[in-house]
Amino acid sequence: MKKLINWICNPPVNGPSAILFLRLMAGAVFFWEGILKFVYPNQGVGRFTKLGFPIPETMANFVATAEIIGGLLLILGLFTRFVAIYFIAEMIVAILSTKISLYLGTSPLPLPAAPPKIGFWAVLHEIRSDYAQTLTCVFLLIEGAGRKSLDAVRSKINPSVEKKKIVSVSSYSR
Repeated sequence: MKKLINWICNPPVNGPSAILFLRLMAGAVFFWEGILKFVYPNQGVGRFTKLGFPIPETMANFVATAEIIGGLLLILGLFTRFVAIYFIAEMIVAILSTKISLYLGTSPLPLPAAPPKIGFWAVLHEIRSDYAQTLTCVFLLIEGAGRKSLDAVRSKINPSVEKKKIVSVSSYSR
């Protein structure tokens, strides 16, 4: 358990600078989707109510707030692995709660505007953003936020983390 916590708390920060673009893409989408849940009730409380979530107002507000804060943290590259884990879990719940009923044709949400309206191809069409967001978060979980991130700045401020890694690696080489 200690290794897992250490792995989550100390992501690699030597990845390519281009990781910034993935953080900007995923973080911005989560950020504005969070805002939309507050601005448009059909995207927040109304949607959570239709989907049958318990305490839909509380759940919608929690998810919206987490998306706004988490989106900003991804953009900044701060606590990237924590945020990525949360968003991966959120996206799995979103996919399961909305796409299974679309596949079966029993969705309480409005059907897509254009064919296919139900079934396998409808799900593939409607899942495209969820899929991209999930895989981007999986990438960030594995690779970290990259050199141009606050996680990188944080690792330079706390060099003891790097020393511990060096010591543990050198002890294995004996």
